[in-house]
Amino acid sequence: MTKYYLFLVAYLLGSIPSGVWIGKIFYHKDIRQFGSGNTGTTNTFRVLGKKAGIAVLIIDILKGTLATMLPTLFGITQVNPLIFGVAAIIGHTFPIFAHFKGGKAVATSAGMLLGYQPIFFIYSCAIFIICLFITSMVSLSSMIAAILITLSTIFLPYICPVLLPKHNLLLTIIAICVSTFIFYRHKDNIKRIKNGTESRVPFGLNSSKNNPQK
Repeated sequence: MTKYYLFLVAYLLGSIPSGVWIGKIFYHKDIRQFGSGNTGTTNTFRVLGKKAGIAVLIIDILKGTLATMLPTLFGITQVNPLIFGVAAIIGHTFPIFAHFKGGKAVATSAGMLLGYQPIFFIYSCAIFIICLFITSMVSLSSMIAAILITLSTIFLPYICPVLLPKHNLLLTIIAICVSTFIFYRHKDNIKRIKNGTESRVPFGLNSSKNNPQK
């Protein structure tokens, strides 16, 4: 029964709406009423600023990390720890503490990778950062990185096992599902990207400084 309780704990961890709570407690704002209305890191940066954005990013990553490490912490070996990471991702996107309206799963998914394979997590972060520097768009970088990371779960164990020692079919399946969900949650962003109106960060090759809004 312990594993079922831990699965519930992992979901509740993921359900912590860090952006909403930090906004209400420290800034007296509900970020769901501003910007994109999303509860995740990007909208927190946009609405509440850098300090709040960094705090939400760290918390959302750690939610996935701690959830993935639960079976190790409680000595459960018969269940793949990724299952608990998935529970946190579900909690993050459909949080019981925020009327089941959550974020886009990017940061918590990264946290799952950190809990599962730290070196692969660093590799995945590097992919995202490179994509962000090239595109200067968090949304587009998230989608491109999701595809590249998914492909990496398949080929990296055979090309560079130092980064990912062995192929885990469950990891690939989860990556495919998360990538699909990320694209779905970014459908409005995709429209803005096509129209050339998507928000850009103030750094990188295509930053807002290089492309001022008219």
